Amino acid sequence: MNEINYKKQSSSSDYLKGCLIALAIISILIISVGVIFGVVILKRFPIVSSTTQITKEETVEEVETVKEQEIIKIEAKEVNPVAAVAKKVQPSVVNITVEIVQYDIFDREVLVPGIGSGVIFSEDGYILTNDHVVGEAENIEVTFFNGEKIKADLVGTEPRADIAVIKVDRKDLRPAEFISVKDIEVGDLAVAIGSPFGFQQTVTSGVVSALGREILELYEYEGKELVVDLIQTDAAINMGNSGGALANIEGKVMGINTIIVSPTMTYAGLGFAIPSDIATNIANQLIKYGKSRIPIIGISMGDSTDPNVPGALVYQVIKGLPAEKAGIKAGDIITKCNDIVLKDLWDLKAEIIKHNVGDKLELEIYRDGKIFPTTVELVDAPPEYWR
Repeated sequence: MNEINYKKQSSSSDYLKGCLIALAIISILIISVGVIFGVVILKRFPIVSSTTQITKEETVEEVETVKEQEIIKIEAKEVNPVAAVAKKVQPSVVNITVEIVQYDIFDREVLVPGIGSGVIFSEDGYILTNDHVVGEAENIEVTFFNGEKIKADLVGTEPRADIAVIKVDRKDLRPAEFISVKDIEVGDLAVAIGSPFGFQQTVTSGVVSALGREILELYEYEGKELVVDLIQTDAAINMGNSGGALANIEGKVMGINTIIVSPTMTYAGLGFAIPSDIATNIANQLIKYGKSRIPIIGISMGDSTDPNVPGALVYQVIKGLPAEKAGIKAGDIITKCNDIVLKDLWDLKAEIIKHNVGDKLELEIYRDGKIFPTTVELVDAPPEYWR
């Protein structure tokens, strides 16, 4: 009986041990699977602290900022406006060297060298420059952008406007593009290209400092009555820049450099250019006729004395010329020309010289408190008249 009980107890104990071992193995398996699963999940979805996250975000932002700065620098370098203008305009600007006949103290003829600049006007050899550069030249030589030198002939000059045209025997030149003064504003980029002191293809830059300038001293001492409506710039201009280009941000020539105002006769921040409107108009006349045909309406004039009515005051009407035929009388004030409001007589002179003989101008006249319109047809100026 006792032996039977002992066998039953021993059998129960073995059973319990087996269950405990099985349970332990299952637990180990579950824990192992859980650890493996957890590692996989953590690898796929890492958990980081807030400090680590901020550091990584800041690093990304810094990298992006550096990239943006590099892009800006590259773009700025690629679109440098002065460099772009120079690249476009320089091939159309030439250096001009001349020899001028003068007399020494013994009244003997000597050839004195001079320098200046010019702007290619047409592909068939015409070059635009200043009268004071080539007007009295005995010999003229042009040096192109590529260094080639060639002799030039004088086509014609207009001393009163300080414009001249020369020609070389070439058919493949690169003419400049020109722009009207009406399309530029004070503050626009201004790039001067020429040969100051003989340093060819010199590029300087500044802005359009003012428009519609007149230098009365120039008229008084040199008699250049038609140098009106000048463009003022602070781009460096010196002796030798005369006849060169003053270009805008698009690489279009807005003026022909002509004079500086300076107590030392070197750059002082006040340079002036003849507007392309006037320069090209006179150049076309010189090429077509061999001389300029200065249009007039047939009046002598001054500035209005009425502070409430600005414009050009008519002093005298020349008999038989367009102003008389249009009904203009002495004492009238011309207040508008082709819808352009006139501030003074220089504004009217500038508008007239931009046109050709045969063109018609629409004028607005103030007389005895009333305003009326009239039309005048421009005619060629006789030698004794210029307006």
